Amino acid sequence: MIRVMATALAGLAMVAAATGPAFAEDGYRLWLRQQAPVPAPDRIAVTAPSPKLALARAELARALPATVASVTLARSDDPRVVHLRLPTRSLGDEGYLVRTVTLDGAATILVTGHSDRAILYGSFALLRHLATGGAASGIALSSTPRVKLRVLDHWDNLDGSVERGYAGASLWDWWTLPDFRDPRYTDYARANASIGINGTVLNNVNAKADSLTAPYIAKAATLADVFRPWGIKVYLSARFSAPIELGGLKTADPRDPAVAAWWRSKADEIYRAIPDFGGFLVKANSEGQPGPRDYNATHADGANMLARAVAPHGGVVMWRAFVYADTDPEDRAKQAYTEFRPLDGSFDDNVLVQVKNGPIDFQPREPFHPLFGAMPKTPLMPEFQITREYLGFATHLAYLGPLFTEVLDAQTGRRPDQTVADVIDGRADHHALSGMAGVANIGRDRDWSGSTFNQANWYAFGRLAWDPGLSARDIAREWALQTFDARAADTVVAMMMPSREAVVDYTGPLGLAHLMGTSAHYGPAPWVSDLQRPEWNPVYYHRADRQGIGFDRTASGSDAIAQYAPSLARRYADPQTTPLDELLWFHHLPWTYALSTGRTLWDEMVHRYDAGVAAVAVMAREWDTLKPVVDAERWQKTATFLQIQQREAQWWRDASLAYWMSINGLPLPVGVTPPAQDLAWFQARHVPYAPGNPG
Repeated sequence: MIRVMATALAGLAMVAAATGPAFAEDGYRLWLRQQAPVPAPDRIAVTAPSPKLALARAELARALPATVASVTLARSDDPRVVHLRLPTRSLGDEGYLVRTVTLDGAATILVTGHSDRAILYGSFALLRHLATGGAASGIALSSTPRVKLRVLDHWDNLDGSVERGYAGASLWDWWTLPDFRDPRYTDYARANASIGINGTVLNNVNAKADSLTAPYIAKAATLADVFRPWGIKVYLSARFSAPIELGGLKTADPRDPAVAAWWRSKADEIYRAIPDFGGFLVKANSEGQPGPRDYNATHADGANMLARAVAPHGGVVMWRAFVYADTDPEDRAKQAYTEFRPLDGSFDDNVLVQVKNGPIDFQPREPFHPLFGAMPKTPLMPEFQITREYLGFATHLAYLGPLFTEVLDAQTGRRPDQTVADVIDGRADHHALSGMAGVANIGRDRDWSGSTFNQANWYAFGRLAWDPGLSARDIAREWALQTFDARAADTVVAMMMPSREAVVDYTGPLGLAHLMGTSAHYGPAPWVSDLQRPEWNPVYYHRADRQGIGFDRTASGSDAIAQYAPSLARRYADPQTTPLDELLWFHHLPWTYALSTGRTLWDEMVHRYDAGVAAVAVMAREWDTLKPVVDAERWQKTATFLQIQQREAQWWRDASLAYWMSINGLPLPVGVTPPAQDLAWFQARHVPYAPGNPG
């Protein structure tokens, strides 16, 4: 009991750390700011105490409003719950039911499920319901996660840096682990549990073999011990060449029995330290990383060898489909499909193929990846980027809920009404294993993610991983009501919903992509053309010349459209039926091409660049109106970041237009303000030491 109470008290660390005068409203408390004037543990009954239920009880005691007289936490097999004949059969291991019932002659809010973890999730759901304006009486909540593995991928390095991280150093202090358990580890786990995230990959996909050595396994085991009460498993990114680097073998060929034996021994070692270890994430044969193709083996050969090492322990392998060759491919957007589609049905049952949301690399807008729906015999796990490598880092306001749902709601065309969400949650092809991954935006900044609004992207990922059918707007409102004064919610949501589209407009409208500076991925650089590999250069992607702009992916070009279902391929083949937002992704068109908007292609591009800049100005004005109802520290930081965003949106717009005008020789439409500087000025601009630790 002492250990249970200690764990429960640790669960309040986030609140305790944030309620002192120095850090009262610095963003540390995330969306978990609600706190009852007087904690009331006496109102909460726990029928069978356990560490997870102690945490659930502590959460409820901290935040239950006075309008709630009684809450009971009980598993569904408790005789009193069984007697109620509630619809719990379909809840699964993690689903919860929250219902106002009568127990022992008294009304109470029952939080139940088939496991203690389900009750913990249900307790957070009850608090979310109340914090977002839900009534305290007549409660009837029930939810079961549609996705089994809901995982954050941390691109954290062993030296404390974070690749594509914009919120400070790594949360994991490998130097002081395993001895020192930073209270932030508990606060991190608590935040994830509140939105249903149940897995964490601790290290960068560009992995070091050292992560698999005994000292680092011990460090990972300490984090696993902290996370376990919150229902979170740890995973590790595995370097494919570890048998050579650590084991002294001469090969890492997955078909070599000695290599397979080495991995089995390594898996056994990890599971002795971490009995509930989740498994491995692998980046192979991409961007210089080693992999099975180094030995003329397939991705399935590599994935299955690792999967068989962890299978006796119940582990999984998440094998990334982000691949492109060291030589110029016909079209980088095609390569993952080309390599993985023929392998459908070749992967073991405990392998998920992890596919980026689009076919290039987390661009502000891409069409959905053509692998979704094209590998029915293989569980596919979408990978979203929560950290905003291409959407303004931490300083630009860009709510990613609409990006996530745009992909999840996309029709694959493979079956009637089949969406990407239907594919990834396993329903479409009856897969028992399903997952969703998000590249984390979390660091050691006090506000965790570099800015208050970036927290919304972490939150949105968790909520959509639990239920891909949720509305991005509803999630934004949930987050706003829990993060700010209720009087700010309408304006905050109005800012959030068009914010990602604004970034698309001022960085790459109409399906343009990969136009950023090519090292730090910061700022505009559509002119870059001198890098060693063709697909590293922005000119490879926009293909602008005197006649037109855009990448021809139709049959007359790279024929990437053939990787989509025939109905979609026919749609993409014709610029008249291609969605306007993806037009230049699929077509190279004349600058004077007439669009459905009534403008020429060039005029529409200019219009969208200006619309993006104008949208940021609108957000800044809207935020100004909230100064009376938002605490000073968070208001000022956001106001300052919006000023930065305004300046950089203008930079993107002016530099891009100056470059396009140098290519097409066309004037700006009448009344449009010309760029503030000439092209040479923008090309000479150099921004060293941008954050994100480019790999």
